[in-house]
Formats: sequence, structure tokens, C-alpha cells
Amino acid sequence: MALIEVKNAAFSYDGKRMVFQDIDFQVEQGEIFCVIGPNGCGKSTLIDCLLGLNQLKAGEILLGGRPLRQLKPRELAEEMAYVPQGHKTTFAFTVLDIVTMGRTYAARMFAPPGDEEKRIARSALEQVGLAGFEEREYTKLSGGELQLVLIARAIAQRSRLLVMDEPTAHLDFTHELNVMEIIASLTRDQGISIIMATHFLNQAYYLENVGVPTRVALIKDGSFVQVGPPSQVLSQENLEQSFNIITEIIESGTGERKYILPLRNKR
Repeated sequence: MALIEVKNAAFSYDGKRMVFQDIDFQVEQGEIFCVIGPNGCGKSTLIDCLLGLNQLKAGEILLGGRPLRQLKPRELAEEMAYVPQGHKTTFAFTVLDIVTMGRTYAARMFAPPGDEEKRIARSALEQVGLAGFEEREYTKLSGGELQLVLIARAIAQRSRLLVMDEPTAHLDFTHELNVMEIIASLTRDQGISIIMATHFLNQAYYLENVGVPTRVALIKDGSFVQVGPPSQVLSQENLEQSFNIITEIIESGTGERKYILPLRNKR
């Protein structure tokens, strides 16, 4: 049984123009599923539907074999965690406070986090390379550090599925690579499944290159163009059709590593 399954999904904000339609896919345990497409194609709206923030106009989402709409908040949190593009740092919580919030669903109502919750939060911070940041103020972190804290909070939730919306948006090259290494490790070493919306085409190739089970859904105008391994889906022809760009697929001498080289916009 698939960890999450989406069947014939469709969504519209106004009941007239469909943001996406006829979306079908499933994600197995220990797999990364990348949703890739141009701006305005429906990626973030699809993510919101997976989280239960938007209700589908048609179709169904099954999480652990159960309809998403029937799950209680605690049951949903046990199965799925979310890493947003960013987060407003309004209140000066400590980093440990923020990460411990990932354990809120497991605590008794109005009960403060206990030693076990804090131990899990510290372990999550270690996994993302932020050991020693526990007492730092969340509002004083850099953009890359903030994103790592959000990932640590999701790890602390200990769900089987992570949903990430542009997890490396606005990050420099070093922090982007750091996040990608963490994503690969979570799936390869812990069997966590990940659904990731991204604009960065080479991220899917990176995951495939390092041997992580990865599939790509290329979306355009609210529909999937093709679903499959990055080396099949992210072809020059598909990228020209979806992004209107001319590219070249570069391979290493052994053919084990690939990446996309953008050449020019199609005229």
C-alpha cells in the first residue's frame, strides 16, 4: 500500500477555472517525489491540498490508505509533516522552542514539553547540523539557518512523510547543498518519504545521482506532462515544452551523473 495516493484530483478557487485537474500519483515509503513546473502551474496549490488546507473539487487523497478528509489533526500529524518556503519570525522564541513545537501534537493539552520532547528536538537539530543552537533566538538567524530549523521541526515530528514547498528558496549555494544532503539522508538512511515542490531542475538530478529513489512529476497548465525518473522526465524535449527553454543534458564520463545546462530561452 502506498504511503500517500492522489486519485483524479482537481481544484478550483472560483469553481470555474481549474488550477489543476486529472492529477494521479502515489508515493511509496522511502521515496522522493518532486513536483516541478513553471510559476503559476499549480505546484503550491497542490501542496496545500495535500496538507488539507484546500479541499479538492474532485478526486481523493488517501494517506496511509485512509481518506485525508477523515483524519483528525493528531492522526494527520503522525503521518505527515510540513516544511514551508519560509516563516515569519515575529516572536523571539529560542531555536529549541521552535523545534519542540514539532512535538505539540503528541503532548497532553496545555502540558509543557517534557524531557523526552526536548531530547527529540535536540536530536533533530543535530541531524541538520545545528547542535549548539538551542538557546539562539529564532529571530536572529540567517535565512539558511531558519530553513534548517524548520526542517528540524519537521524531523522532530517523526512523521513518515515530509511535504516541502520550495525548501531551498532564497538560499545561497552552500545552504542549498546542505538542505539537499539532509533530504537525501532522511530518505536513504531513515526511510522517510518526501514530496517536494521545486523550481530548481537540477535538484531532482542531484537526488538521482546520489542513489536516492526519486521520481519527478513535470506539471504544466495544471496537468502532469510526465511522471517518472528524472533522467526520463527531465529531457530536452520536455523542458522545451514546459519551460520554453533550450537546454543540454550533461553527463559525466561514466554516465553516472547528469545535470541540466540551460542555454537560452526559446524564441
